[in-house]
Amino acid sequence: MFEVIINGQKTIIREESSVLRALTGEGIQVPSFCYDERFINRHFPEETDCGLCVVEIDGKLEKSCSTVISDGMVILSDSDKVIERRKSILEKIIEDHPLDCIVCDKAGGCKLQDYCYEYGIEKSSNSCLEALPVDGSSPFFSIDPNKCIACGKCVKVCGYLQNTNILFLTETNGKRHVAVNGETLRESACGSCGNCVSVCPVGALLPKGISGTRADRWKTETVQTTCCYCGVGCQIDLKVAENKILGAGPAASGPNDGLLCVKGKFGYKFIGHSDRLKTPLIRQNGQLTEATWDEAYALITEKISGLMASDGPEAFAGLTSARCTNEENYLFQKLFRTVIGTNNIDHCARL
Repeated sequence: MFEVIINGQKTIIREESSVLRALTGEGIQVPSFCYDERFINRHFPEETDCGLCVVEIDGKLEKSCSTVISDGMVILSDSDKVIERRKSILEKIIEDHPLDCIVCDKAGGCKLQDYCYEYGIEKSSNSCLEALPVDGSSPFFSIDPNKCIACGKCVKVCGYLQNTNILFLTETNGKRHVAVNGETLRESACGSCGNCVSVCPVGALLPKGISGTRADRWKTETVQTTCCYCGVGCQIDLKVAENKILGAGPAASGPNDGLLCVKGKFGYKFIGHSDRLKTPLIRQNGQLTEATWDEAYALITEKISGLMASDGPEAFAGLTSARCTNEENYLFQKLFRTVIGTNNIDHCARL
């Protein structure tokens, strides 16, 4: 337990943590591009740290993400010195950053855009260096080194959480940016999990196929759901506007702890596909026709009861799916084993 003074208020911090995490726990928002709780207790090169999370501790400016809380600290999260340092960091970042926010697909979800607005950073032109080529070889996402701010967050996720080490930071013509370990994304060993895309705070890594949704991004809500592609039960945050899914990202909870595979990250578009079944179908005169749920349940009950009476429980077999949740699969096998009375049940994952 630590007794500290935060912005003039005596505060008790109950467990050891970084200053940033302690401030966040007290409801104080601290800006950051590179911070992620999953990186705690890992050592990274200093050049991958953005420094935007600076606060004043006992009269000195310190990075709150890498400073551990200690008893008696006097912390100012928004003093004049802190504000000026944050402004200078943002001004340095924006010096060689494209000023195309109006047409950028990250608009509305870009931390750099938000922080520049919050701290009053304005530029009508900049010394943007010679444009670097965009890597669009992946079918799922693209890398635009021109918009990279070299925060290193994607590199850390790729190397230390996903353990693939596809991404690294490099410098070209004076511009520090993310690069891929290979000629292109397609030619690298990248599995397209998209976890780098999920953590990118700017428009350097963007999913494909999101053009035309910029205007909707200001009115999105986040809906947490369970991924339907396997039985792990990964939690997904869907970005939804006007009953349309604009994107998907990993939820910061178990069992996936902020990570997804390529299916969970990019495979959500079937939800709005025109071929998706939205009602039960009953075969009548050789043709499948739409029915209500009551009609479907009535037919199922009739068929099960008739076959049970004529052939017994061993006439039944159940085949279920990995695209159901574990809970749904449990109920399915319970229906067959206890209601119908057969152990003839299997799962499509055994194919």
